[in-house]
Amino acid sequence: MADEMNRKLIPSLREGIDLIQILFYRELKTALLPKFPEQGPAYAGMLAGAMMNELFHSPNPQEKFKIFAEENRDRIRLELGKVGREMKEFRILLTDALRMHFLCNQQEGIDIEAGEGMLQRARDYGILMEEREVPLPKGFMELVYRVGRAHGFLVKQHEKAAGDTL
Repeated sequence: MADEMNRKLIPSLREGIDLIQILFYRELKTALLPKFPEQGPAYAGMLAGAMMNELFHSPNPQEKFKIFAEENRDRIRLELGKVGREMKEFRILLTDALRMHFLCNQQEGIDIEAGEGMLQRARDYGILMEEREVPLPKGFMELVYRVGRAHGFLVKQHEKAAGDTL
C-alpha cells in the first residue's frame, strides 16, 4: 500500500517542485536582465538556469551548460547569495520545494548526502527558512495549486470545464 502511494505521490510532488522551479526561473531571469544588460537576454536566461540548477543540485549535463556554469561559477554563487534579500517572496516557495525535493530523493534512494548539501547551500545563501516547518505533502500541493493558479499555470477544475465548453 505504501509503495503504491509513493508511486503516485512522488510524481505529483515532483510536478509541484517543477512548477516552483519554473516560476523561480521566470522571475529570476526577469530580475537578472537589468543587472547584465550588456550580456543580453540569453545570458540572463543561462544564468537563471545555472542558478536554479545550483540551488536544486541538478546540473544540466549538456556540454554548453556545463561550460557556462564553470565559467560563471563565482557570479552564480554571488547572485544566489542575493536571492534571499532581493526575492524575499520566493523564500517560502523555495524552502518548501527544496525540502520536498530532498524528501522525494530520500524516498527514492537518490544521493542523500547531496540532498543534505543542497539544503546546507540554501541555508548558506540565506534562502532556506529554517524556522518554517517542513510541509506535509498535502500542504505543499495546496501551496503549489494556489501559486500555480495565481500565475496562470493552473486553473480550477470547474473553470477548465467551463472553458472547454466555449
